[in-house]
Order: sequence, then C-alpha cells, then structure tokens
Amino acid sequence: MIGRLIESRTSSEIVASTVETPVREVIALLAERRIGAVPILENGRVAGIFSERDVIYRLAAEGDACLDRPVGEVMTSPAITVDPRTSVLDALALMTKRRIRHLPVVDGEAMCGFISIGDLVKARLDQIQHEAEAMREYIQTA
Repeated sequence: MIGRLIESRTSSEIVASTVETPVREVIALLAERRIGAVPILENGRVAGIFSERDVIYRLAAEGDACLDRPVGEVMTSPAITVDPRTSVLDALALMTKRRIRHLPVVDGEAMCGFISIGDLVKARLDQIQHEAEAMREYIQTA
C-alpha cells in the first residue's frame, strides 16, 4: 500500500507550491531541489501538478512570457491522485496508463504525500527481493 511508503515522511517534507506562485519561481524550486514535479495547492488542496513537461510545453507555446504567469494558469489540472490505501501495483499501472511520473497521495481532501515512479519501482523491487529471500529460506529448510 502507498500509505506504507509515505508513513515515515512528514508533511513538512512535501515540496509544493501554490496556484499564485509565478512559473519562474516554481521552475527555480524544481532546479534547486533537483526534482521533476511539484503538487500545486489551492486553499490547502491539490489543484494540479507542475512538472518539467509543463515547462517545456509552455515555453514552446508561449516563449518566456509564460515565466511571469501564475503557475495555476499553466499547471496540469486536475491532478491524478491516489489514496493511501492504493496498492503499489495499482499506482504503477495508473502511472503507466496515464504516462505520468508523479502522484499526490490524498486522503479525503488533504494531501498526505507525493510519490514518484522511482519510489514505486524501489518498493516493488524490495518486495520481490523479500519474496525471493523467503522462497530461498523455505527451500533450504524443506
């Protein structure tokens, strides 16, 4: 479950921005934190996501004029989200189907985490490794 992946994280660790923030500042945040996307919040709720792809698409369409616009005008919205009870495999399938790499984790209307495809792949590999070790132990003791 996704909830297990984020249970050790605090909400203060979530890097996010608000709909009013200029695109230029959000791009600087992405670069400074070396991350690919941030959830965009409005009144404490997830309003959308702003990613590297959004930067490329907007620059191609509008040039640097987009840099001074509020990110709420250029973000991807509505955000595709998952529930903490969503399985890792279901989240991976959703990311693959929708061709996205980041998902806000939302419990009710409150964002409680933000996961990347890297988080999910690592969790899945850890699970496979654990299952393989259990199988080896079973075979050795049989």
